[in-house]
Amino acid sequence: MSTCSAHALIIEDEIIIALELEDLLRQLGFTSFDIAASPAEALEQACRRRPSLITADVRISGGTGIEALSAITDALGEIPYFYVTGNTDMVRDAPPRRVVEKPIDARRFRSACAAALGEGTCN
Repeated sequence: MSTCSAHALIIEDEIIIALELEDLLRQLGFTSFDIAASPAEALEQACRRRPSLITADVRISGGTGIEALSAITDALGEIPYFYVTGNTDMVRDAPPRRVVEKPIDARRFRSACAAALGEGTCN
């Protein structure tokens, strides 16, 4: 994946995991981040600053990352995303390369990011 200047929204209610995701995304060239712990916060932050990529946990405070992604998509249209979750059973319909199971494997994370953005791109 090429280096880029891009903004990511991390939907995760465990701050230690959110910071780990931020570090992994920074290694892939992302330069700015928002972290949201609930669907409402995720929608608010995405509307304030449209992300180039979203990572979403499934179970978060006050709802799910699935609900958050749906609300963001309804408001802003399609945005590249992938799930980072311990609840893979809840996202069985997601494309396989768009789900990273916790604990996070960096190689699998990079692969999911590339699948979400398109190989070699950073939009």
